[in-house]
Amino acid sequence: MPFVVPIERIVTHPGSAHKDEVLACAVCLAVHPVVIERRDPSMEDLEDPSVAVIDVGDRHEPELNNFDHHQFPREQAPTCSLSLVLRALGKYEAARRFCSWLEPTEWFDCRGPKETAEFLGVPREAIHQLNSPIDLTILRRFADQVRIEPGTTIHSLLTMIGEDLLGYIDGLQQKLAFIEKHSEIWEVVEGVQKRSVLFLPRTDPMPPEPSAGIGLFVEQAGLEGEVSGLVYPDRRGNGYGLSRFNDSPLLDFTRIREESDVHFAHAQGFVAKTSATAEDRLKELIRKSFAGR
Repeated sequence: MPFVVPIERIVTHPGSAHKDEVLACAVCLAVHPVVIERRDPSMEDLEDPSVAVIDVGDRHEPELNNFDHHQFPREQAPTCSLSLVLRALGKYEAARRFCSWLEPTEWFDCRGPKETAEFLGVPREAIHQLNSPIDLTILRRFADQVRIEPGTTIHSLLTMIGEDLLGYIDGLQQKLAFIEKHSEIWEVVEGVQKRSVLFLPRTDPMPPEPSAGIGLFVEQAGLEGEVSGLVYPDRRGNGYGLSRFNDSPLLDFTRIREESDVHFAHAQGFVAKTSATAEDRLKELIRKSFAGR
């Protein structure tokens, strides 16, 4: 989904750079790879929808491509400029579902490290302990610029970040739809306990990463309390991968490591690979892997 009006220039504030406006600019560049000017916006900028004004200007007007949050009341849920840009593109709800880092980013930008740490239930120093040279370098190099032109290293890097973020969101939505269409729940009954696994069959064509998104699908479908394991096509062979869901202690794949059609079982018991393709045989392997049989 594009912006209401295509953008021809991005304006964001000068001085120190923060993750929210850098990512907001990156997402904009993925849609329109235009110049970024780091300066205070003029009234003409704010009234011109071809200019995206990000994280500055005290105005949130998506129809004019103005994306500032600093004028919002303190009691409003933490919202940053990246949130606003993603909303304008119709990607925000999916991003909140798929990107666990987004909500802490909103909190940090709006509430600072102390309240963010309290929100996450971690010591304040843990917030800074998670910084990496990647974060620091990108933010510093962005902050050093007054004008970021297409073709420059930082512009190309930001564009790639935005493309990868939007691609991840769109790709995961498609993947979840694929899993919903093709997967099924197998129930394996052991005594009085019902134990289940999610099975994703081999399809033609196969997605490039068959197991990607399966765990998230289980969570999104509200099946966490039901599903203990996952069975999915092995991307390195013609068989299947078997794994625990959420590291369930009910499954231990070392129990099947001596089976003739199991060519790998991790020593910690959380994953195995088999050349078996028949559903009855896969169910048998899963049944044998359940602890307390």
